[in-house]
Amino acid sequence: SIHESNDHNSTCDLDVKSYHSFLVVVYSLLFLVGLSLNSFTLWFHCRGAHGHASKSWMIYLKHLTAADFLACISLPMRIIYYASSSFIIHLLYCSVGAPLFFLNWAASILFMGYIAANRYMKISYSSETHFLMTAKASHIISITTWVVLLTMTTPYAILMLISEEHHDDEHSTCDHLIIETVKLMHTMSHVFAFIIFLSGLSSLIYFYNSASRRVLEVQQTQLASSNSKRLVKSRRNMLVLVIVFCLCFVPYHIVQLPYVILEGKCSVVLYYIKEFAVFLSVSNICLDPLAYVFLCKDFRAQFNLKQIFCPKRKRNTCSLESSRVKEGNKTGTGQSSL
Repeated sequence: SIHESNDHNSTCDLDVKSYHSFLVVVYSLLFLVGLSLNSFTLWFHCRGAHGHASKSWMIYLKHLTAADFLACISLPMRIIYYASSSFIIHLLYCSVGAPLFFLNWAASILFMGYIAANRYMKISYSSETHFLMTAKASHIISITTWVVLLTMTTPYAILMLISEEHHDDEHSTCDHLIIETVKLMHTMSHVFAFIIFLSGLSSLIYFYNSASRRVLEVQQTQLASSNSKRLVKSRRNMLVLVIVFCLCFVPYHIVQLPYVILEGKCSVVLYYIKEFAVFLSVSNICLDPLAYVFLCKDFRAQFNLKQIFCPKRKRNTCSLESSRVKEGNKTGTGQSSL
């Protein structure tokens, strides 16, 4: 699994007990913040489920929230893993907790890519509706994504959990717990995860650059037009996705390469750096809900967040917009766009 931590040392003596105590505190805070934000966001989605049912990009946003919430409720397993030296806890984390984090990690990348692609197509096909921009297509893509990810992780987790080949060794790493029957599956999951990462990174950069070129073209021909302003907002929101993606997922893969190359060699500094990179990747459970503030106008309007992001001289206009959105939500005609 992608987020397994080689915490216990079988190759060199790393004094990590104090570091693990620090991680327990940090991940506990991350859990409390992430659970609060994602519960808040889930409540928003459920409350506006009827009004948002036909918006294709909102479907992806709901699945992204579900992935983050799944990671939140599995985070206590990681906290207990750092706090305990029990082999049973270690086995449960490596066979269940780590695959759950892989689900969140992969699903977050994919759904962020889907949202960016949807917004790019909105810019490119502004005068017509492409099938991939429909709610039906979004449902199909989302369900297929979960089926593929669950198909990859569930057999691995079950085989790891029920295997009798494990040895009660409190110093074993997740790598050492991998049995022969799942080694190929484990390798394939790493390859698949790296492909997902590269695909997500390249697609987000491509969509953002393409959107930027489109904005420049429109601005040259339609200065200060409403269409130009809408495209600028779409580009800004795509930039938010790129920033969150790069902050959470790029450091881990930068660190992972030398970590794999130097595996078996003692490197305290590299161990600490890798753990910090893993923490950044897990922190997407907090950054994704914050990104919704920029991505979703209804989200801002629902909780009067519009006032925070409006200059004082535009407060009256913003308040009027917020009232209109709320009134539209009540009548089922409210618009929510990136």
